[in-house]
Formats: sequence, C-alpha cells, structure tokens
Amino acid sequence: MNERAVMTPPVPSSIQKDPTRADNWKSLSIEQMTDQDVLAMPDSEYMSDLQLAYFRRKLSQLKADMLANAGETTEHLREDTVVVPDPADRATIEEEHALELRTRDRERKLLKKIEQAIARIDAGDYGYCEETGEVIGVGRLMARPTASLSLEAQQRRELKQKMFGD
Repeated sequence: MNERAVMTPPVPSSIQKDPTRADNWKSLSIEQMTDQDVLAMPDSEYMSDLQLAYFRRKLSQLKADMLANAGETTEHLREDTVVVPDPADRATIEEEHALELRTRDRERKLLKKIEQAIARIDAGDYGYCEETGEVIGVGRLMARPTASLSLEAQQRRELKQKMFGD
C-alpha cells in the first residue's frame, strides 16, 4: 500500500457503504468482488493491492467492451453501404452512421484515458489526484474509473476552462 496519508473525501449519496458487507472483501476473490464490496472496505485498505487489482480488472473489462463495440461498428458500416435510391432513406442512414462514428470517436478518447489509468496503476499513482496528490476516493473511481483528479481539482479545472476557454 502507498505511504500517502489517506483522507477519504465524502462519498456521493448515490454510492454509500453497506455495513453488512464490511468484511466480505476478506473472503472474496477479485473476480467475485463487486463495487459494493470495494466500497465497504476500510479506509486503511485504500489503493491496496486488492483494490488496485479490482480497478485494473474493471478498466480492462471496459477496454475489452469498447474494442468489441468498435468491431461491431466496422461490421455495421460495411453492411449498410448499399445504395438507397430514396434521398430521405439515404439521409437517415448517413445520419445514423455519423452518430455511430461520433460515439466511437468518444470511445476512442476514453480508450486512451483507460490506458493512462492502467499505466497509473502500474506506476502506483492510481487513486491519487495528479494535481494535488490528494485521495480521489473509491466512490468517484467507481463512477469514473479513469478519474485522475480529485473532485475539487476537477471542479477548479472546469471553472478555469469556462472562464478562460481551453
């Protein structure tokens, strides 16, 4: 476990610790663990080997799902390349393709963030804010496993972008 001081930020109200699961994590394998089991772990276990392995698995599964979706998109676009004589039908198909490509572009950017998060796990920096070194918190990481900033640092960054642009 890292030697950083663990000061857990408040857990969002939608993600609360379940006291009945307090010791479940001790007897479960990584594959059996759920988000609730990880949330119920004591603060002293923050970014322990077990939690890091759990988040690595979660990120790897997310990455695998996205790559599978990308393959489906390629196949889907290939299937729909038939010539449609009706301009309205053709416009509808083109709009569907454009929407699907925009979605895949967002996923491509997220894929890069997933790979960066896995690299942070390897480096021992996962779970800590890149700007301040503060704990990001299990609740935030459950909601956004690619988070690299604490909630406060993210809010400051967004406010700065809003005020001064990118």
